[in-house]
Amino acid sequence: MSNHDPHLRTPSGKPRLRSFGIVPDGTPGRFNAITDVPGVSVGYTTLISGDGPLRVGTGPVRTGVTAILPRPVQDLATPVFAGVFSQNGNGELTGTHIIEETGAFNFPVTITNTHSCGVTRDATLRWMHQVLPAALDSAWGLPVAAETYDGFLNDINGHHVGFEHVAAALDSAGGGAIEEGSVGGGTGMITFGFKAGSGTASRIVEWQDRRYTLGVFVQSNFGKRHNFTIRGRRVEPELIEPAIREATARAEKGSIIAVVATDAPFLPHQMKRLARRVPLGIAMTGGFGYHSSGDIFLAFSTANPEAALGASGRIASAEFIPDVDIDPFFDAVVQGVEEAIFNALVANEDMTGRDGNFVPALPKEWLKEKFG
Repeated sequence: MSNHDPHLRTPSGKPRLRSFGIVPDGTPGRFNAITDVPGVSVGYTTLISGDGPLRVGTGPVRTGVTAILPRPVQDLATPVFAGVFSQNGNGELTGTHIIEETGAFNFPVTITNTHSCGVTRDATLRWMHQVLPAALDSAWGLPVAAETYDGFLNDINGHHVGFEHVAAALDSAGGGAIEEGSVGGGTGMITFGFKAGSGTASRIVEWQDRRYTLGVFVQSNFGKRHNFTIRGRRVEPELIEPAIREATARAEKGSIIAVVATDAPFLPHQMKRLARRVPLGIAMTGGFGYHSSGDIFLAFSTANPEAALGASGRIASAEFIPDVDIDPFFDAVVQGVEEAIFNALVANEDMTGRDGNFVPALPKEWLKEKFG
């Protein structure tokens, strides 16, 4: 692990939002990451190769896969209470029907590019059969797999994400400080016309002398430059440049996937309420859920494992924080989503992809000048 302050830099030394003196609301956890929630881990496989004209099946490749494990590997068959919310459904997150039906899911969550979503879903089942075969011996699996579109930079129709890449992301999942920016499923993503991708943040919420953690992970790929807002400050006309360079026409296919995790005890309907607050954090940055954007959100709680498992033949009991006391957790969702999006932008560099298409990074000198 890096010796850097994890609130200021990623393990590889890339800057995070707070390194520029910008301090969002709320109290972050130790690593200011979704992995601050005990038992939650994150892994990546990043695929970057080739330059020049697009040759479908060859490249250039700018993609990958992100794996989020809601529990330690040995406990992945135990469900977590969960809720989902689609602000704008121009996208995919598999497993939502059973979450709506039962208020829970199990197995890892994967996030990748739009045309590899089915691969990561199926590969998760194959991986689970290898590492925890009892979980599938007499049952079925409905993994959660999500996507956003990276076809402006990546050979998306080349289907470069394979089962082995998903397995590598799952095998590498760990806790502590995690990388951000152009890594994993976020490798080829764009936000407000700047290079973006994977971002995370967390918040500590105190309730009745107890401390709970709420973490957020985003794959950020949305927004128009003229709406981009940093802590209430619209960036245009100051940041009209640097601009995207389109060697091939760029279709509007932006999206954002957000995963909210907490160790606070909540019931499924409360997890859905938390998921519904994600768009408010996105709006703080200038994202307004435009037509082509797939804005889909998952929230889960690691508490109450025995109740979530629902063993037959007995009354199950679950603890939960009452709805009348949920507001501080709404705050934490909004704050965490806002910061996670900024971290995805800040921990990034310029990227050139297929056909010479170019996406600039958010200018660091501008951030220092305006906020430092």
